[in-house]
Amino acid sequence: MASPREHGRSRRLGARDLLDATLDPGSFRSWDTEPVDVGPDPAYAAELAAARERSGCDESVLTGEGRLRGRRVAVMVCEFRFLGGSIGIAAAERLVSAVERATAEGLPLIAAPASGGTRMQEGTLAFLSMVKISAAIAAHKSAGLPYLVYLRHPTTGGVLASWGSQGHLTVAEPGALIGFLGPRVYEALYDRPFPDGVQTAENLYRNGLIDAVLEPADVPAITDRALNILLARPCGEGAAPGGAPPGADDEPVPDVPAWESITRSRRPDRPGVRNLLRHAAEDVVPLNGTGEGESDPGLLLALARFGDAPCVVLGQDRVRQSMERPLGPAALREARRGMRVARELRLPLLTVIDTPGAALSKDAEERGMAGQIARCLAELVTLETPTLAVLLGQGTGGGALALVPADRVIAAQHAWLSPLPPEGASAIVHRTVDRAPELAAAQGVRSRDLHANGVVDRVVPERDDAADEPDAFCRRLGGVLREELAALVTADPAARTAARHTRYRRLGLR
Repeated sequence: MASPREHGRSRRLGARDLLDATLDPGSFRSWDTEPVDVGPDPAYAAELAAARERSGCDESVLTGEGRLRGRRVAVMVCEFRFLGGSIGIAAAERLVSAVERATAEGLPLIAAPASGGTRMQEGTLAFLSMVKISAAIAAHKSAGLPYLVYLRHPTTGGVLASWGSQGHLTVAEPGALIGFLGPRVYEALYDRPFPDGVQTAENLYRNGLIDAVLEPADVPAITDRALNILLARPCGEGAAPGGAPPGADDEPVPDVPAWESITRSRRPDRPGVRNLLRHAAEDVVPLNGTGEGESDPGLLLALARFGDAPCVVLGQDRVRQSMERPLGPAALREARRGMRVARELRLPLLTVIDTPGAALSKDAEERGMAGQIARCLAELVTLETPTLAVLLGQGTGGGALALVPADRVIAAQHAWLSPLPPEGASAIVHRTVDRAPELAAAQGVRSRDLHANGVVDRVVPERDDAADEPDAFCRRLGGVLREELAALVTADPAARTAARHTRYRRLGLR
């Protein structure tokens, strides 16, 4: 069987082939002009001439625009046959000019690097050109425009460490070699081969560092789905008939004991964030791979669209959590990535809270669990974009607190929020876990009490138990999310931000 690297080499497409496979037929239009003159010495000039002859390209990158399923997009693609796709001064200038034009024209930008990194023949000036490429992409993202990356075989060095690693969505070619230090350089420096299987697309996906591994033929579909979300804008619906605020006509919530809600929320068949997205969202593009073993953060990050309202979703995933392995620092670092994506794309952020709590362990302490919670709280409460939180099930401790402080907070009827599991709180107060039901009632953890105390804005009823009507409940909750997101997006940003700060400043004051 071929190794991943051999597989990647055997499948490599040139730049023009990739453009033909990705863009609508006949739609590509080049933006390239004559490469800048770098004053090569005779030997390097001969290399450049040979590279042009071999590749049919005048430099290692092609840039331009085209249509992807009818939508106008900007593209920049490496040609590996031109000196290993290396980036020198002329190639960097071409890339920066393309990024700046895409930004000026308000176009989403798709990048497809395949490169050994900086062009060694041009030394330090070529190396430092990565700075201006990164700066141009940062400006593109600051303008609220999508930047999508397809990592091809191979992508290494300064290219990966600059424009290859900045995508809002990053996918890779199967079997592609992807790494900072090329294996040939590593072996030359350290006189031993680089460990096998580390610098592969599949390994990066397993560790949550890229979002998918896809054949070139599958790139148009995921790009189209992502742009359907990223470029969607609500039409302005959100208020109930007659101008009433969202939730004005919600049905009353039955008065159920807190312990009954806690017990129901712990049912293993209770619907979680994946069920919600499956049954309530029109488009979903996961952003953090699958994760396996210790690399799985237990938190789903995705782009999604509810009706015509796009958002970034941070969902605590009950399928990938347990009492034995609750949320750790890696999950909250991933949450902060989601907040950054929402900020850059100027999209609403939806947090879905359903966790048995934050990890209490030596590893969590040494990896800064408390600091990650603090940074999540600070970033979420000051995020410029609209924020909506959903208490879907268990809401225990700092793991839940980190994702709560939003503009609006919605709760499922049997969801709850508590500083500790009720058993733990009972052990502290009464030195026994046997009084957990009594303490849960006294602490006001259930959705009905949270609503009365101004923590929750709306409670979505469960017809007895969401686990007994998972699809219907998720669709009902999805309708609420569509309404809430549309109202938040159309609200005055300054008034919305001020109201968020006032809300949490006055919480608990009578």
